[in-house]
Amino acid sequence: MVYHNLKALIKGIRACKTVADERALIQQESAAIRTSFKEEDSFARHNNIAKLLYIHMLGSAAHFGQIECLKLVASPRFSDKRLGYLGIMLLLDESQETLTLVTNSLKNDMNHSNMYAVGLALCTFANIASEEMSRDLANEIEKLLGSSNTYIRKKAALCALRVIKKVPELADHFTTKAKNLLTDRNHGVLLSSITLVTEMCQIDPAIRDEFRNAVPLLVRNLKSLVTTGYSPEHDVSGITDPFLQVKILRLLRLLGQGDDKASEAMNDILAQVATNTDSTKNVGNSILYETVLTVLDIEADTGLRVMAINILGKFLSNRDNNIRYVALNTLNKVVSMDTNAVQRHRNIILDCLRDGDISIRRRALELSYALINDTNVRVLVRELLAFLEVADDEFKLGMTTQISLAAERFAPNKRWHIDTVLRFLRLAGNFVREEILSAFIRLVAHTPELQAYTASKLYIALTSDISQESLTLAATWIIGEYSELLLEGGIVDEDSHKQATDKDLIDLLVSILDSPYANQLTRQFVLTAITKISSRPNVSGVQQERVSELLAQYATSPELELQQRAVEFVSLFNLGNVKEGVLERMPPPDIKATVIGVVSEDKPVGSTKTEDDPFGLNDDPIPNGVPVNGQPPEQNNADLLRDIFGSGSDASSSASPPPAARSAVDDIMSLFGPGPTASAPAASPPAMPVSNPMSAFNLPAAQPPQPSPPQAAPAAPRLTSYTAYEQNELKITLTPQTSATQPGTVMILARFQVAGATPATGLSFQAAVPKSQQLQMLPMSQPDINPGAVETQRMRVVAPMGSAVRLRLRISYSVAGRAVQDQVDFAGFPPGLTGGT
Repeated sequence: MVYHNLKALIKGIRACKTVADERALIQQESAAIRTSFKEEDSFARHNNIAKLLYIHMLGSAAHFGQIECLKLVASPRFSDKRLGYLGIMLLLDESQETLTLVTNSLKNDMNHSNMYAVGLALCTFANIASEEMSRDLANEIEKLLGSSNTYIRKKAALCALRVIKKVPELADHFTTKAKNLLTDRNHGVLLSSITLVTEMCQIDPAIRDEFRNAVPLLVRNLKSLVTTGYSPEHDVSGITDPFLQVKILRLLRLLGQGDDKASEAMNDILAQVATNTDSTKNVGNSILYETVLTVLDIEADTGLRVMAINILGKFLSNRDNNIRYVALNTLNKVVSMDTNAVQRHRNIILDCLRDGDISIRRRALELSYALINDTNVRVLVRELLAFLEVADDEFKLGMTTQISLAAERFAPNKRWHIDTVLRFLRLAGNFVREEILSAFIRLVAHTPELQAYTASKLYIALTSDISQESLTLAATWIIGEYSELLLEGGIVDEDSHKQATDKDLIDLLVSILDSPYANQLTRQFVLTAITKISSRPNVSGVQQERVSELLAQYATSPELELQQRAVEFVSLFNLGNVKEGVLERMPPPDIKATVIGVVSEDKPVGSTKTEDDPFGLNDDPIPNGVPVNGQPPEQNNADLLRDIFGSGSDASSSASPPPAARSAVDDIMSLFGPGPTASAPAASPPAMPVSNPMSAFNLPAAQPPQPSPPQAAPAAPRLTSYTAYEQNELKITLTPQTSATQPGTVMILARFQVAGATPATGLSFQAAVPKSQQLQMLPMSQPDINPGAVETQRMRVVAPMGSAVRLRLRISYSVAGRAVQDQVDFAGFPPGLTGGT
C-alpha cells in the first residue's frame, strides 16, 4: 500500500502490531519513494521528502533522498525550501561529498530578498558548514553581519561563530563587525555577538587586546540588565535575561585577565551584581556563580575576592546538591588564592563530609586536605579521623596518605604525630601505602624518648586486633626491634602499668602466624621479629629454644622466602655470641621527605619541596649503591656477609657499626683468613630504592652526601618541559632538573594530560634506560586522567657524567573504550644534563 502523505504514513506505521510488520512497511514505502523520485513532480517530491525524513527519524536508511533535498532547495516556493533545508541538515554532515553541491544554493539564498529564506540558509550553514564551505562563504557571512535586519544579524553572528571554529585564521575578518554588534540594542543580537566575541578572544590573544576597549560598554549593558525593572519579554523567574547576563560576565572574565585597568572598570558592577541578585532561585544562583568565577579570574581587589568566596560559602548551605558540588569544586580551585577566606567556611565544609552524596563527600574531602595548616591541624585531622571510621573503602587509601602527609608537615610535636599515625593504623590498617608505613618506622627510630610509648601502644592495639595488615607490620617491626624496652619498662596503657614477659611477646607474634589474616609478608616480619627478640640478653633459654624450634619448622616451608629466612636464622643460632651482634638494634635510618599524595588534582600536601627545589632533589640524596659517574660501589666481604644475614640494605650499614657488631663480624671474617679490609670501616653496601622483600625489616636508607666546601647558592634554573608523547588524545611532557651538588643525577617530572574531552583510564607508564644508566620511579599520582587535570610521576636517572639521557617509554591506557598501547624512544633532552665536559 502506498501512502500519499506523511499523515497517512504515520497512521500506517502506528497500526503495525509487530516490529517485523513495521520494518516491512518502511521497506515497501521506501521502495515506492525511490520509484516516485524518478518522476519530476515537485508536489510529490515534497510529500516524499517529508515521509523520508520521518523514516530517517525512525532509524531507517534515507540517504537516497539527499539529491532530492537539493532540488527542493532550488524551488522558488518557501515551503519547499524549508523542507529541503531541513532534509539537508538531517541527511548531510560536513564529511559528505554531496555537501559541496549545497554551497551555491546557500550563497544564492543568503542574497535572497525574503529575510526568512536568508534565515533558512544561515541556519543550515551554522549546522553543517565544513571547513571548505566556511572559506567559500565567509565573505557572505561578513556582509550579513552588517544587515539592517536584526533577525538576519543574529543568525549571521552564529554563522560567523561556526566559521571561526572551523577556520580560526579567519577570526580577524569579523573583528570590526563584531565591535559594531556589541552596541546593538536587541537582546538576541547582543547575545549571539557576545558569544562570537568570546570565541574570538579565546582563539587569539591579540584579538582580546582589541576588545578590552569594549569593557565600559559591556559594563553599561550589564548594569542596565541589573537595574531594569520587570521586562515580560526577557523575564525568567523575576530576573531580566539571565542568559545575556551570564554571557556578559564570561566575556568580562576573559577581558579582565591580566589587565588591571579593565579589571578596575568592572569591579563596581560585579559587586552590584553580587549583592542585588536573588539567591533564592536557581536562575539567580547561576548568575552569582558566573560572577564569582569572574571575580576570581580578573585582577580584582581583596575585598571583592572575599565577597566571592563568601558567596560560595552560602552555596554550601543550599539544599540543592548540584549547587553544593559546584561550590566545593570552585573552592578547591581557589583555596590557594586566599586560604584565610576559605578557612572561614571550614565548619560547613566539614559538615559536607557527612553528606549522603558521594561526589560531595569526595570534593569536601579534597578541600579539607587543602585547608590544613599549622594552626588548625589538630582540629581538621581529628575530623578526618572521625570520618575515616565511617568512610567508604575507596576513600581510605587516599585519606591515610593525606593524613600522614599533613601530620608529617604540620605536626605540633612528635607525640601527636605518632598518636595520629597509630589511630589511622587501627582504623584503616589495610589501606596504608608502603611509603607511609616506612616513614612511620623511621619516625619512631628517630624518637628514642617515645619508642617505649609507641611499642606499648602497638602491643595493646595488636592484642585487640590483628586484622589490619599495616598495623600488624608496624607493631611486629617495632616490638621486635625494641622488645627490651617492653621487657624492662612493661606495658604502659594510660594510667595502668603491666609487666610484660618474653613469653607474652613471643606468644603474641606467634599468634599472627596462625591467624587467617597472615600473608607471606607478615610471616616474614614475624620470623625476623621473634629471632631478634630471642637474641636479647634478658630472654630466657626456654623462649630461645622455642624460637629455634619454630624456625626449624619453617626451614621446610614451601614458600621460598620463608624457608630461606628460617634456614639463615637457624644457621645464625649456631654461631653463638655472633647472633647478638648481627641481630642487635638497627641505628635510625635517614629521614626523607615524603613526596607522594596529591590533593585536588595537582596540589601536593606534606612535601618539603620549595620553589628552588620543586622536585625535592636536595632532600633526597642518592641512595647507597647507585653508581656515580658510571662507577659501581665497592663491596667487601663484610658487606656480603651482612647481605647473607638480611641486613645488607638497612641503615646500620651506612654508619660505623658499634663495637659488638664489629667484633662479631670480625670473628666470622677470621674464619676466612685476614683480608686487607679487616681493620677498615665497612664500606656502605647498596641500598635499593624500595624495601627489599628478601629482608622484611630492611628499610631503605639514603647515604648523606659528603660535605663540600661552602659556596654561593646558584640561582634556580629555569625548568623546561619537553614533549615526549602526543598521540591518541594523550600528551606526556618531561621536565628535567639537575643539581650542582649531585652531578650525574637528573630528576625528571612526567606530566600527563588528555587533549580531548574524554578521560584516559588505566594509564600504565613504563620507562627504561641504557645499561650504563640507572632509573628509579615513584608511583603515579593517579592512573585515571580527567580532562583539564594534570597527573604526575617522578623519576630519577643516574648516568655517567657527560652522557646523554635516553628513555624508552611504553604507554598503555584506554580512551573512549579503546585500548591504546604504544612505545616511543625519547632523546630530546639537551646535552650536558649529566655534567662533565
